[in-house]
Amino acid sequence: MIFGAVPLAEAEGAVLAHSMKASSARVPKGTVLAATHLQDLAAAGHETLVVARLEPNDVDENTAAQRVAHALVPQPLQQGLRISGAGAGRVNLYATGPGIVDISGDKVAALNSVDPMITLATVPHWHRVEADTMVATIKIISYAVPQEAVDKVCRVGCAALHVIPPALSLVSLIETQVGSDTPSPKGRAAMVGRMDRLGLQMSSRVVVLHDTTAIAKAITEAPGEIVFILTASATSDPRDVAPDALRAAGGQVEAYGMPVDPGNLLFFGDVNGRPVIGLPGCARSPALNGADWVLERLICGVPLTQTDISAMGVGGLLKEIPTRPRPRDG
Repeated sequence: MIFGAVPLAEAEGAVLAHSMKASSARVPKGTVLAATHLQDLAAAGHETLVVARLEPNDVDENTAAQRVAHALVPQPLQQGLRISGAGAGRVNLYATGPGIVDISGDKVAALNSVDPMITLATVPHWHRVEADTMVATIKIISYAVPQEAVDKVCRVGCAALHVIPPALSLVSLIETQVGSDTPSPKGRAAMVGRMDRLGLQMSSRVVVLHDTTAIAKAITEAPGEIVFILTASATSDPRDVAPDALRAAGGQVEAYGMPVDPGNLLFFGDVNGRPVIGLPGCARSPALNGADWVLERLICGVPLTQTDISAMGVGGLLKEIPTRPRPRDG
């Protein structure tokens, strides 16, 4: 691409690099200049214009953005993504339904390393989305880029991201109480909100005593394909009441504790292949916490291990929840 100032009389067919005021109206940047534009600009006293002119092996910004988008999303239905139209060198990718985004960081890095004029920005890996959530944006910075660069970007970035939809449809929440104190409905309401965003239903409310036997029985009888346990008293040890209840129900604890705050006091495991998550107390708030990162992946069928949990520490310092009983700065 040729870029620079040229005499106004030689600018027909070129792309105007910067918006300019003409005699009758403003000519926006990116306009392919016609004779009428030049007449209007000349009448306003302009003698030279800064323009871009495509060379034979160049691809214009909008065509390039569209080509990159279709390489990233060659199978929109299977990838759960929708491609927008192109404008000013930009094309956006949107989720078509709820789920989490699986992104190949290596492919994104490789794509962005080909030519600094071709860029892709995405949401974080495993980010939760709903229908019409923007997942990525492709932006061609210059008015045109070489055909060779576009071809390479399309190769290295092919199918770099997709939305994994929920693999489950029904969940169960077990709440515990100490003595006769019935749990506040706020905890269940917050969890129902989380499930609504993912398109899942929650079974009828179950409240049991904060007791290993009672929780184990509730786990066994829960109809959900995934079971949440929200305890009246915090789970502060791998051998505490709720983790032991999972073991008593015939299950196993896969992980306890996580380097995400709020959300440290979480455990999860399974019973006969059915995921069971012991929620931290902060799950009573609708605000983002570590439990969201775990339940979203398990609901979407993404396996998790203690190693995966341990890797969440970078970026794991989340916004403080105002209603937290023990704030960090206490």
